[in-house]
Amino acid sequence: MSDTKNGDGVQGKPDMHDASHTHEIDFGNAGAILFDKDGTLLDFTAMWGFWTDRALDEFRTLLAERGLRIEAQQLSRIWGTQHDEEGRTTDYDRRGPLAMGTVDEMHAVLAWHGYRAGLSWAEAKILVRRSVELADAAMEAVRPAKLLPGVREFLERCRESGVPMGVVTADETASALRHLEWLGITDYFRVVIGTDQAQRGKPFPDLCLLACERLGVPPERVIVIGDTDGDMEMARAAGAALKIGIGEAAALKLADRTVPSFERLLESAVPR
Repeated sequence: MSDTKNGDGVQGKPDMHDASHTHEIDFGNAGAILFDKDGTLLDFTAMWGFWTDRALDEFRTLLAERGLRIEAQQLSRIWGTQHDEEGRTTDYDRRGPLAMGTVDEMHAVLAWHGYRAGLSWAEAKILVRRSVELADAAMEAVRPAKLLPGVREFLERCRESGVPMGVVTADETASALRHLEWLGITDYFRVVIGTDQAQRGKPFPDLCLLACERLGVPPERVIVIGDTDGDMEMARAAGAALKIGIGEAAALKLADRTVPSFERLLESAVPR
């Protein structure tokens, strides 16, 4: 494929980090497009902030029943979150465990804080499991998933262009499929690859390479779109053609392109 700067393909490297208006991208000329899920397709804070609040509230309640505690000011250090005066999650660190960690890693981090608070490691693991199960049940009941602006329009544009699409996520596959179903976008994707399907999750290339294998497309013809440098490093290690970051350039130093939203990304797409 020809150079991206000419608006003909996806392989060329741009000379500007944030170039959503300067350079057009022919997404229809890509072999495939792979998307991260959380923070890319869906509003991360709306869903995982909800889950985080319930998991941490339950965990702190269980600790209190044993005469132990995690102070409110320590909450942000557990999974990399920001909280308001009432302790509710309002934002998250794109470099932190909540944004980039696997489910098992999240459990381990919380168990460590339980251990530091005075639990045995075994008891900490039991309380973490109970807290997470209750948070999962609450999220299933409320279903706080919310598409980010421009996502559906972008997916529709790509489908009309005939480009295959897939999801590669640090979430587990069954959970990812459930969330995509809540959002009503499951049918856009030919593959959904969760971290449970590969030996190594992000930032290693395994998820991206597995998706490429199942789509029958070489990595060098694939565009990867995500919101963290974990996504970008996965794409780089896999040899992807183009790494597009959704968010601020300062937080996505490994991206070839950064755009603040899918609405802006649509503006950079080559017109049909």
